[in-house]
Amino acid sequence: MPTALLDLLLPPRCAGCDAPGALVCSRCAAELHGEPAHRMPVPSPPGLPECWSAAEYTGAARRAIIAYKERGRTALAHPLAGALALTIATAAGERPVTLVPVPSARSALRRRGHDPVTRLADLAAGYLRAAGWPVSVEKILTQRRRIADQAGLSSLQRAANLSWAFTVAPGRNVSQSDHRGASGPIVLVDDIVTTGATLVEAARALRETGVPVPLAATVAATRRRDQNKRS
Repeated sequence: MPTALLDLLLPPRCAGCDAPGALVCSRCAAELHGEPAHRMPVPSPPGLPECWSAAEYTGAARRAIIAYKERGRTALAHPLAGALALTIATAAGERPVTLVPVPSARSALRRRGHDPVTRLADLAAGYLRAAGWPVSVEKILTQRRRIADQAGLSSLQRAANLSWAFTVAPGRNVSQSDHRGASGPIVLVDDIVTTGATLVEAARALRETGVPVPLAATVAATRRRDQNKRS
């Protein structure tokens, strides 16, 4: 039985600590939301936008993201998007923003059966708009070629894997889209930042069309030990 259906039929268990009673318990929610902060990979690759995240990719945040992306617990999109919305608000100040989700690999979409990053961007935008913030989501980035799974790759391998992998969809750009009252900076959205290679490539594709990309927001940031290892 799909995990999402089990979440509806059975009493929920916390994705962060497995305690019964909630999708994310209050203790793990506090860890997940953490303190939105400016967290850059070390070293940061050239062209990387200013990166903000809700928490480090450890503990409850890591377990919740994995359960959401890889184990079918799609109801976790709501608490994760709440953390993302708070991060976007912290990074952008009081300015209206346009969120651009990073596209998932086609093979990952088929395997997971959902698009986790786009769903987070949509929900986060909804939370911000409900608070009176002019926000739009523009799903204008697409893959131009196949991308290999990034797991286990070094910084250099990730950069090579993603080089010229994204493009703006034909006939689409931010200036032509319906902003629903939003303007201001582009904020790239992803679930995790590790080496920064994915966000660099997404920013490059947008900048090629003349669109500045000053900010990126993620739910979590991997704590780097060195340039070739992932925590």
